[in-house]
Parts: sequence; C-alpha cells; structure tokens
Amino acid sequence: MTGQINPPATDPWKGFRGVMAGTLILEVIVVLLAFPIVARLGGGVTWASGLFLGVMTLIFIVASGKCGRQHALPVILGLQVVLIAGGVFHWSIAVIGVIFLCVWCYIGYFGRDVARRIEKGQLPSQQQ
Repeated sequence: MTGQINPPATDPWKGFRGVMAGTLILEVIVVLLAFPIVARLGGGVTWASGLFLGVMTLIFIVASGKCGRQHALPVILGLQVVLIAGGVFHWSIAVIGVIFLCVWCYIGYFGRDVARRIEKGQLPSQQQ
C-alpha cells in the first residue's frame, strides 16, 4: 500500500520524556547549588529566598515525574518564567532561569521535530 505511514516500531516519545525528566533533575541540582551562592554573594539566605528556592526545587522534582503528560512542556516553560522572577532575591537565580529557559525552548524544538517526522513517516523505526 503506497502512501500509508507506518506507526513507529518503538515509542520515540519514551526517550523524549526521559530527556525531559533528566533535564528537570539537572535543574534541581543547579537550583540547590544556588543556595550557597545566594548565601555568600547575596548577603545571606533570607526566609523568603530560602523558601522560594526550596519550593521551586520540590516543584521541579514533582514535574520530573509528570513529563509524560501532554501539557508538561508548557508547564515547565511557565516554571522557568517563575524562576526568572526569582531574580528579585538574587540575580543568579534569574540567570539560572534564563539558561534553562533556553534549554527548554531547544527541547521543545526537538519535540516538534519528532512529531513532524512521525507524521511524515521519516523515523528510522517507520521504514520498511
């Protein structure tokens, strides 16, 4: 049958979800490493900055387990905006947010590319 697109033999989204979860865990580590920077360079960790960093860490951990959901990427991009807003506590928090916002935009680009390739039947696992 010509013109028919075969479904992928393996789930390409499984690896994509793994990349997303791994990136979130990496972001957790980086946000936790912001504590000593804020403490040393920012005049000390206040209850507000400590609470903000702690809550963001927990949210990123929970989000890493939810990467299989359809709305995961927009939620993660929104979390990056919140992290950038954390620059009110110390500029280094905003820098972390900007860097990871760029990373997540790149991951989103790859996600669109995978979806486009699946639609066109161009994945290696779709070839006969």
